[in-house]
Amino acid sequence: MTHAYPRLSPFGPVHLPAPTGAESAEWDRIAIEDIGVPQVVLMENAGRGTAEVVQRLFPTGPVLALVGSGNNGGDALVCIRTLVAWGREVRAILVSDRTHEDPLLHGWAVETVTDRDLSDDEWTRLFQEADVVIDGVFGTGVRDRPRDRQADAILRANRAECPILSIDVPSGVDANTGAVPGEAIEASVTVTYGAPKLGSLLHPARRNVGRLVAIDIGFPPTETSMSHMFSGQIVTPAWAYAHRPLRSTDTHKNAVGRVLVIAGQAGMAGAALLAARAAYHAGAGFVRVCSPEENRAVIQSSLPEAVFVAAEDVEGLREGLEQADAALIGPGMGTEAPGRAILDVVAEGPSVPLVVDADGLNLAAEGAIDLAALAKDRLILATPHVREMARLLHTEHDVVIEDRLAALREAADRFGHAVLLKGSPSLVTGVGRPILVDTQATSDLAVAGMGDALAGVCTSLMAQGVSDVHAGALGLFFSGRAARIAGRGVSLTPSDVVRWLPSAMNEHGAAESDLALGGLLFDAEAAR
Repeated sequence: MTHAYPRLSPFGPVHLPAPTGAESAEWDRIAIEDIGVPQVVLMENAGRGTAEVVQRLFPTGPVLALVGSGNNGGDALVCIRTLVAWGREVRAILVSDRTHEDPLLHGWAVETVTDRDLSDDEWTRLFQEADVVIDGVFGTGVRDRPRDRQADAILRANRAECPILSIDVPSGVDANTGAVPGEAIEASVTVTYGAPKLGSLLHPARRNVGRLVAIDIGFPPTETSMSHMFSGQIVTPAWAYAHRPLRSTDTHKNAVGRVLVIAGQAGMAGAALLAARAAYHAGAGFVRVCSPEENRAVIQSSLPEAVFVAAEDVEGLREGLEQADAALIGPGMGTEAPGRAILDVVAEGPSVPLVVDADGLNLAAEGAIDLAALAKDRLILATPHVREMARLLHTEHDVVIEDRLAALREAADRFGHAVLLKGSPSLVTGVGRPILVDTQATSDLAVAGMGDALAGVCTSLMAQGVSDVHAGALGLFFSGRAARIAGRGVSLTPSDVVRWLPSAMNEHGAAESDLALGGLLFDAEAAR
């Protein structure tokens, strides 16, 4: 069957780490010292692979390279030497004290000039004559703002009208945190080696990265004994489809996930409906909705598949908790007395894997519930956005924004449970677990009610037996994928996401990147 919506690009490996700059250096060391891959071989593979990407994406016209002093500059030299051998017109500007007769050029005649020898007019002419610029100024070791010499080259490149292809990370961004401490290249494409660097996936650096392409250059596999050394892991399409729950051919509604949705204030049934619909569309076999009696008519007429329980019916709520495989509490519930009363019943009731969202988080921030002590055998998946996270941690919004990774880890350690931090990208982790990085985020998802749908998907997956951290990561992936399939851009609504969830969750089979490149590991469009 042929679908009108875009195919996944690419399906990719199941295990793809998101290393920091420091972890990338250690991965490099292991390849060289423990595995026995010579450093020059890694550099040759990196430069040649980058040249192939240049040929695929920018197949004609002169190439101009900005070459720094480190390994990043070496990768750039191998790249342009390869392009010269393939017949491309190439020039290089040395923005360091590197020699014009660098051994990495292997004797090929590459026109090189030093930045200090160029007038303003000559800088302008070189950029005007280029069809693409290769950024090889800095690599993954940058932590502070560039020095004046390199900063000047970066600013000139950004003012040029031709596209820029960055090597490994855009020069000037922090590969650990995604910070941009000073001048940084604004790339159209970034070609990274082995795996995308964690910082390049995070804002503000993500805006500088452009299209993000990861290629294999000969690093050892990471899914076994090396997996512990990486701070992050990317939720690739292959990972998502390898971890999604599958039904037995011999099953029934009570065996494939029973969900309890506790949501909605009196006269405000929208959040409950979105979450309950999402739970069904994500594969739950049975959904019970607990909401104030005033919402009964709307919920039962709009979602006749669900069983309704009045929030005022304490015994009914307890029975729902006893029978649920997972429960969601918080969307649209409010923080006044009725919401607090419901929360007390849940806290005192039978143990059940639990997703705490929206007003559930707000009540926790106010001290109405102790997330860490809710129940030792419960799974808690808090799904805050940045402001909710700041309230939970009793800190300022800007503190969370400045280091979302640290805030996420602090929340997981403080509450002792899995935490999902919404944003671009959204992140999920648990105590002592790597951070799972979502790949489907888009600004199209910035719509009221989207969190209710996401929480419903996560609860449904937990009810089907998926672990807390994985449920969060899968919920993000399939919700984001559904948004992309819907194809509505800024007109997207949460109902669109819910509608297209079945298509997202039932995709299968390998897909192809339009790059058509051997050794391609990851290919993500520019942030939008």
